[in-house]
Order: sequence, then C-alpha cells, then structure tokens
Amino acid sequence: MTDRETGPATDGGEPAAGAGLSDRDRAVLALERRSWPGPGAKERAVREQLGMSPTRYYQLLNALLDDPLALAHDPVTVNRLRRLRETRRRRR
Repeated sequence: MTDRETGPATDGGEPAAGAGLSDRDRAVLALERRSWPGPGAKERAVREQLGMSPTRYYQLLNALLDDPLALAHDPVTVNRLRRLRETRRRRR
C-alpha cells in the first residue's frame, strides 16, 4: 500500500485543504515536469529535494499516473508519462 492509501503521510505528504493531491505528490509531478541535463542529475534532485530514494520516487510517480487527481492537476505531464509507459509496455 502507498502512503496515499493508508492516510496522511508523516513526511510532509499531507493533502492541502481542498487540493486533493498531497504536497509530496505535487512535488513529484513538478520534479518530473523539469528537463534534466544528464544521467544522475534527476536522481540526485530526488534525494536532495524530496528526501527519498529514486526507487520510491518512481513507485510514487507510477501510482500518480493512474490517479485522476494527478491528471486534473497536471494533464500535460501525466499524459506524456502515460504515453511513455505504454510505449515501454508494448516493447516488452
């Protein structure tokens, strides 16, 4: 289960009033929206800015791609990532 399924997270992941997505979820989407200069830069930012491992980051991101609240919050990023995920799945 993710933190979102078990209730408010203790790591700053509590939902803002009326917003639907937690601060952490919005931060994950914001980080994913950026472009990265090379390998390792994104993973370093995940550790420094979000305080989590890259593995946990990608688990949360993947769950967000299926969340209608994330789609409503950032449709361009979520739809782009859904297309990439589907392309990777088809290649397997």
